Amino acid sequence: MPVTLAPKNRPVRVVKIAADEKVRKHLIELGITEGGQITLVACSPGGVIVAVKEGRLCLNGALAKSILVA
Repeated sequence: MPVTLAPKNRPVRVVKIAADEKVRKHLIELGITEGGQITLVACSPGGVIVAVKEGRLCLNGALAKSILVA
């Protein structure tokens, strides 16, 4: 399921990043890796806020839908 549908405030595992190579590389540099854990903090129609390791990131809706979690 995309991270936009993940339960709030519960860690989930990133299964796949369905984006082009440039975007995938950028997300990896930010700490979002396949097999890694992220937590959905807030979700709105325009985007999401996720907690990654010790920080938080704001992602737009299109990018958030390309991050698949379990």
